[in-house]
Amino acid sequence: MDKLIITVAVDSSVSYPGNPNMPEHDDMKSVSRQYIDAVNAGASITHLHGVRYLDKEFGPDGRKSVRIDFDGWQDLTERIRSEVDAVIQYGIAVARLEDKIKLMDFQPEMMSYAFAAQDMCFQPDPEYSPNEMYALHPRPELVEFAKAAKSKGVKPELECFYTGPFWNAEHVRKEGVLDDPLWATLLIGWPGGTWTPPTPDALMYLVNHLPRPASWNLSVMDPVQQWRLVPLAIALGGHIRVGWEDNPYLPNGELSTSNAQLVENVVKMAECMGREIASPDDARRIVGTSGVPAA
Repeated sequence: MDKLIITVAVDSSVSYPGNPNMPEHDDMKSVSRQYIDAVNAGASITHLHGVRYLDKEFGPDGRKSVRIDFDGWQDLTERIRSEVDAVIQYGIAVARLEDKIKLMDFQPEMMSYAFAAQDMCFQPDPEYSPNEMYALHPRPELVEFAKAAKSKGVKPELECFYTGPFWNAEHVRKEGVLDDPLWATLLIGWPGGTWTPPTPDALMYLVNHLPRPASWNLSVMDPVQQWRLVPLAIALGGHIRVGWEDNPYLPNGELSTSNAQLVENVVKMAECMGREIASPDDARRIVGTSGVPAA
């Protein structure tokens, strides 16, 4: 069994906007510190959300997505790389293709892309209006993304909210633009029209139908069920994503004061189960990326 890769996703500004510990999403000094401390606590992949702004209305392309501030993303990337060795993974899978390709110029090692439609609605606190995002990702777009990533030496992270992305991944792989092994993140409990229940049987169903060869990573957006499913994923040989984006609460229900606290809890669970924690270089070997791509 491979060593356990821990991914940290620190930005709760959209998913849990009432989190009082989350700095402003454009405060790169404070946001980068959350990533850096989480890496020092045991995370090896940093799932970055740089500066971006939610669309208020549907665009002419039929999407309600985000607009990217490229300087903010570059600033965040450089701050993290200046202090720790970590696998830089660019998130915001809902972002538009042209923006994702442009972000590749900042040389992330990995980049997220939803391999089917997205429909998300975040409102954990009824005092806040829901943050909603919608995007279709047609198969020609997925092929174009994969081609661009391959040409720039960026490893795709396939975001999978249900099993449809598995079919799309096989379709794109037949085009010769997705290198094995696939790296898939299974996102369950994420509210909206692409929701999959955060239960053991749902996780097992996804794992059993995942295309091979592939490694998988678990993201659970449910404060209670996440901590019940993390040990199962560790035992099955999967990998774990934690952080304020997914769930800012500790296993005892208390609000965490840092993302590093959440990482520390996963490390303790893995140690109790006898599974070693992956270093960034271990993660690169398992995922299939060899470091910062050439300019």
